[in-house]
This record gives sequence, C-alpha cells and structure tokens, in this order.
Amino acid sequence: MGVTLDDDARQYLAAFEDVTGVDGKDCIRQAADDAGDADAADDDRLVVVVSSGRLGEAIGPDGRTVKQFEDRVDASVRLVEDADDPETFVANALAPAAVYNVTISENGDTVAYVEVATEDRGVAIGSNGRTIEAARRLAKRHFDIEDIQLL
Repeated sequence: MGVTLDDDARQYLAAFEDVTGVDGKDCIRQAADDAGDADAADDDRLVVVVSSGRLGEAIGPDGRTVKQFEDRVDASVRLVEDADDPETFVANALAPAAVYNVTISENGDTVAYVEVATEDRGVAIGSNGRTIEAARRLAKRHFDIEDIQLL
C-alpha cells in the first residue's frame, strides 16, 4: 500500500534526511490537541517513520542527531521504525511499550489487537492518547488497519 505525502510531509522528510542521512518513509504532524485535550501542555510533534534497521542512526549518539532535527523544525519528534509486516509495524509504532503479541483480525474492519504488558499500557497510550492515535493513523496509512485495540 503506497503512502501519499502532502507538501509539508515531503518538506519535513527532506529536512530529516538532510540532517540525519537516513531515509524517512512517512511523516505526520500531531497537534497538541489531537487527542481531544485543547489545554494539553505538550507541543505539536512530528512522527517520522524511519527506514527499517536505521533507527539508531537517525537517533544518533546520545540523541544528538534527532535533537538537531527537532531544533531545525522547531517541534518535538517521535521516530517509528518501518516494517514489512503489519504486526511488527504496529509493535514498532507503540514502542517503547513492551508488546507481547499483535493479531490482525479481518472480520469486516481490519483491527490490530495488541497484547501489552500491564505496566506499559500507559506508555502504549501515551500522554493524552497521542502515542496510540499516531499508531492508528500510521497503521491506517501503511496497512489499511482501521483500529488498534490494546488487550
């Protein structure tokens, strides 16, 4: 499934590749109030899907490379490693939460059911639901998955 990038996403990815030397596959912008909290203390952030196997290179030593990119775009950045299969992609999108298993169900809508360690549910959901919402948007864009449900 091909991902269609808007002009802003293409510009962010070009800047990302310029700063990090790593190919970005996708980029979405999350407004601080995307999860329904208009008074959210978090700033807008970019979620960048990085080529498989190159996440460490994109982060850089002590996070310096991704920090340079954050400074350039004046936004916080979350990186997600790309994957060839939907199960791995969903697990990567919810990292650093400990994901035990991802099952894709195709009964009408395509839904990813994710088994997450109890102590990591909050990590998988993220502040104001931002992590799971980003994972849902990316899973829809890359694998046509309608929803992600935590078990």
